[in-house]
Amino acid sequence: MSRKNFYQTGSLIKFYLRADLLKMIIWILSITALTLLTAWAFEDLYQSEAERFAVAETMRNPAMTAMVGPGYGLENYTTGPMMAHQMLLFTAILAAVMTILLTAKHTRGDEEDGRSEMIGSLPAGRLAPLTAVLITMGISQLLLALSLGSSLSILGIETVPVGDSFLYGAAIGATGLFFAGVTAFFAQLSESSRGATGFAFLVLGLSYIIRAFGDVSNETVSWFSPLGWTLKTEVYVNNLISPLFLLVAGSLFFAGTAFSLLFKRDLGSGMLPAKPGRKHASPFLLSPFGLALRLLRTSIIVWGVALMAIGASYGSVLGDLESFFGSNEMLSNMVDPESGLTLTEQFVSMLMAIMSMMAAVPALMFFFKLKSEENKNRMENIYARAVSRQKVFLSYLAVALIFGSLMMVIATVSLWGASVPVMDEPMPFSTVITAGLVYLPAIWVMVGIGTLFTGYKPSITSIAWGYLIYSFLVVYLGGLLQLPEWPGKLSPFGHVPQIPGEDLSLIPLLLLTLFAAILYTAGVYSYKQRDLKG
Repeated sequence: MSRKNFYQTGSLIKFYLRADLLKMIIWILSITALTLLTAWAFEDLYQSEAERFAVAETMRNPAMTAMVGPGYGLENYTTGPMMAHQMLLFTAILAAVMTILLTAKHTRGDEEDGRSEMIGSLPAGRLAPLTAVLITMGISQLLLALSLGSSLSILGIETVPVGDSFLYGAAIGATGLFFAGVTAFFAQLSESSRGATGFAFLVLGLSYIIRAFGDVSNETVSWFSPLGWTLKTEVYVNNLISPLFLLVAGSLFFAGTAFSLLFKRDLGSGMLPAKPGRKHASPFLLSPFGLALRLLRTSIIVWGVALMAIGASYGSVLGDLESFFGSNEMLSNMVDPESGLTLTEQFVSMLMAIMSMMAAVPALMFFFKLKSEENKNRMENIYARAVSRQKVFLSYLAVALIFGSLMMVIATVSLWGASVPVMDEPMPFSTVITAGLVYLPAIWVMVGIGTLFTGYKPSITSIAWGYLIYSFLVVYLGGLLQLPEWPGKLSPFGHVPQIPGEDLSLIPLLLLTLFAAILYTAGVYSYKQRDLKG
């Protein structure tokens, strides 16, 4: 391959590093701070062997295995193995999300926004932009790995040695690198950054599901998942380096394939054939709601299938969970007999909280399509006609609320449907669907925050994503780290009654709904007042 294809790669690396410097610093510092907080908290929370043994016993159940990975090192569940077991997968997913978003932005996103065309008009090699993006992602993951390894090392925890800590960071960085390659590959197949991002997240979701299924039922299946390779390192216990080579090799394979495809396609086009449109458009497209629904149709289908698979995967392990609790005397004693609930039923409420935050992701994405269309200067074609801003805004809001809520219903019904064949005494459908539906007002509040920022200042909509991540952290880690109650109350998900463990209280749900309505009103008003970008 000629060297002229890579001409000016170094200059483009500097350009991408400068453009994303702040974002990378925020990502790296956030992930590092979260890891340090967790390690410090585990060291402080579980100081006696009896406490660590109790936690290890709870981690042996299939549902926790599906959620965080197989429990290696449970015989000596000290701070190091505990943190790697409960945090490695979660942190690796964060690194994957980071590289997916940044890689899609500077590959297919730059083509959509015309930046690739500008770069192509300069004396730069054809492969230089993609090479620079991948090297930039490699630098970011190297810095993340070094940051995690060095930060954990200076904690001075006996069971968190220096060498193991750098392996911990390397496992996370290699996972991020793998999904950078995956995103670069799909950027060549798809015609839009939305498509490239969606395919990459689909691979990430399938990797999680395949790993969960394999870890619970057949260990061999886990080897077909990149996230399974991350966990196979068994950091702080066996410290296996070979799975990292699989992640790096996979990244190189996808990156090499992306380079090959880049030569075969025209700028602005994708390798997947675009479906020709109808000769005459459907009358449904004459309304803003119909147009928004048509633009989001593929995303709705993909997210619906993904939430169905996630709900079914959680539901399929509830039977094993019930058997596990029944065979474990210590855990059986943990059940509060006065509550009348099994641990399985109590565990369902936590699964519902996690699935509701997963459902909030597509709900926000559906609404942010309005901002995306504005950034691409497509809204002026709509507003040139007799269409009000309010009607367009409310149309996207309606799609987000209807189908965001539908995602939660799909996940809940799938969980119940998959649990019925595997449980001796299946939970009533009314109980499960109620446990899921009570989270809808919290999802509506998240959409409301997105509407407020979109209406007031679209450039700060990333705050909504940060708030959703915060909600996930306080819900996911709040119980594990025994955090006080107030951090959870700062999230709308912290005000939802835990069904079936708690009584159904309508007051917090009504207040959340009212708060969401206020946010929608403020968003509509702001959107009508501000200048549009295009």
